[in-house]
Amino acid sequence: MYRILICLLLAVAFGVQANTPEVAAQRYPTLRPLQQQAMAAQLTARIIGEHHYRPLTLDDSLSGKIFDGYLKSLDPDRMLFTQADIEQLQAARTRLDDAVLRNDLSVPFDMFNLYVKRAVERFGYARSLLKSGFDFSVEEDYQFNREKEPWPKSQAEANDLWRKRVKNDWLQLKLAGKDDKAIVALLDKRYENFLKRMARLKSEDAFQIFMNAYTMSVDPHTNYLGPRATEDFGIAMKLSLVGIGAVLEEKDDYATIKELVPGSPAALSEKLKPGDRIVGVAQGNKGAMTDVVGWRLDDTVALIRGAPDSVVLLDVIPAEGGPDSEHKVVPLVRKKISLEDQAAKKSVLSLNDNGTVRRIGVIALPTFYEDFQARQSGEKDYRSATRDVSRLLGELKAEKVDAVLIDLRNNGGGSLSEAIELTGLFTGSGPVVQQRDARGDVSVARGAAPGPVWSGPMAVMINRASASASEIFAAAIQDYGRGLVIGETSFGKGTVQTMVDLDQFAPGQGAQLGDLKLTIAQFFRINGGTTQLKGVTPDIQLPSTADAEESGEASYGNGLPWMRVKPADYREIAKNWHDILPELKLRHSQRVVKEKEYQELMEDIAEYDQRRKQNLISLNEVKRRAERDAQDAKLKSRGKESGKSEDDTDEQTKLVQGAGKADKKADDPLLREAAQILSDAARLEHGNQGLASRSPGERAVVH
Repeated sequence: MYRILICLLLAVAFGVQANTPEVAAQRYPTLRPLQQQAMAAQLTARIIGEHHYRPLTLDDSLSGKIFDGYLKSLDPDRMLFTQADIEQLQAARTRLDDAVLRNDLSVPFDMFNLYVKRAVERFGYARSLLKSGFDFSVEEDYQFNREKEPWPKSQAEANDLWRKRVKNDWLQLKLAGKDDKAIVALLDKRYENFLKRMARLKSEDAFQIFMNAYTMSVDPHTNYLGPRATEDFGIAMKLSLVGIGAVLEEKDDYATIKELVPGSPAALSEKLKPGDRIVGVAQGNKGAMTDVVGWRLDDTVALIRGAPDSVVLLDVIPAEGGPDSEHKVVPLVRKKISLEDQAAKKSVLSLNDNGTVRRIGVIALPTFYEDFQARQSGEKDYRSATRDVSRLLGELKAEKVDAVLIDLRNNGGGSLSEAIELTGLFTGSGPVVQQRDARGDVSVARGAAPGPVWSGPMAVMINRASASASEIFAAAIQDYGRGLVIGETSFGKGTVQTMVDLDQFAPGQGAQLGDLKLTIAQFFRINGGTTQLKGVTPDIQLPSTADAEESGEASYGNGLPWMRVKPADYREIAKNWHDILPELKLRHSQRVVKEKEYQELMEDIAEYDQRRKQNLISLNEVKRRAERDAQDAKLKSRGKESGKSEDDTDEQTKLVQGAGKADKKADDPLLREAAQILSDAARLEHGNQGLASRSPGERAVVH
């Protein structure tokens, strides 16, 4: 959630509206700070200095960090400013603290105004390049990520960078099947409307970006939210948005799907997945498609939102394809996502291993939810993650499953109390998590369950997007020795935030000063370590589908450090997991070598890593077509090979319907392998008795 919020706040982009020839004559206003903004900045500095978990004084040292973060926000790919601009701006490196403390924000606003000037010049130049076209037979490359590159040394070098950028934009559309006339019209409209957006910038835009450069220099989860950002944050937290149920982030000018909300139109369509890039949005089944490449992310989100039961069309580049891959148009009917749609779901995987059947119950938990309002009003049957999982565990017992796998992949957290209570379903009463406040006081939160609801073999599945409450649950299960943790190293968010309304510090002013999301505490495992920065390390690692350098707490560069406190008073429930880990890892490595889908996933990950590290894309049309065709052929080939009839399906793993509808989890090679690992663990834990003696037709014994 945090990363998406920051993308909403900091995205510097362009969009498509109407095409008006008068744009060249428009004036680009010189933005000036407002009085209430200076007040908000001063209040923020005071609160951070007095109440942050790690109080920091706003001085020259912090000013330098703010300066670097501010430049990165304005020019992340280092294509707008030149080296001469940077040398000119260096004078502000140690003056940003003074700007805040002395109620004079002219220095950061001057930096922003220079950004506007350079951006207008660059996109004006980009439009001029469309008149002459490009030679796509030339052998040259485009570096699509310049975040770590030096700023161009001269105007000529900057122009060449932009020539390649525009050439790449043109080639992408050409490979998508558009003719030259349509390409010129589309790109001219795209670039022109960026200029129109520059003309409509307001002081709150400059202030929002500067203030987040400040707050994020303190720690990644301390953020300033202006009035508009506060409204968006509230919508997201309440899940009251009528839309498609896709969490978006900005990547390389694309609105990219980060995750799908379970039960949402996007998820139920089965036509969208994380990594898909939205390049166009249309209203209604026959609406005109609006190009949204490079739009501000919040503007793209606003276009996707709409009235319930209305139709929105998305023009999408699939995640598995390159930027030149064939697009797909996905129609979705907007709806309000309810708590029921977010609820935990169960399924059962039936595994056949040399004549032995083992049934693994899978509970997918998308978030640690709780109906706070219903609970506070005294309703006895209020919905919560713990109550739902407890009920599902009872159903899985009745279905005679041998083990339970809790799937927390992409679960970004939620209610802390739910994470604590849910842990108790497997461990009974006892410590679950420790919390240290800014004064250094440590408190221990304990589960209240008199005994475990499920005492049989269990495991927790996590990935890089499993964060906060998910990490608390997984860490407690691991520390108790209660079950295995399988998957990727988790996100690493071990801090606690609170929202501070700045207006309460200026009574009677009538000013909307915004809100401050402030880090006030840190979580610690019951073993004394913390999930902060390092996350939870799985007992058995599965391939990581996320880029560790671009995701997780460590990717921010200034997260709070990993540290220890005194362990809580607890006792391990089981110790034999460690004894069988070597055998589990051996069986895992031997099995996945033979699993075609698993190996294809490994191949895709390796291919992505290679492209990312290469950081170059050819601007030669013949080469690009060959690369695109090879990628599309590989994907189509896989689709044909996997198009088996039910009779041809591998008998080793079949999905047993658990809720009246066939689940598609059998197509998930990572989930399938996690279930196999848990199955092996259940067998090894109990020796060759019970499970090993059953025939495929017999029911499992409930442990």
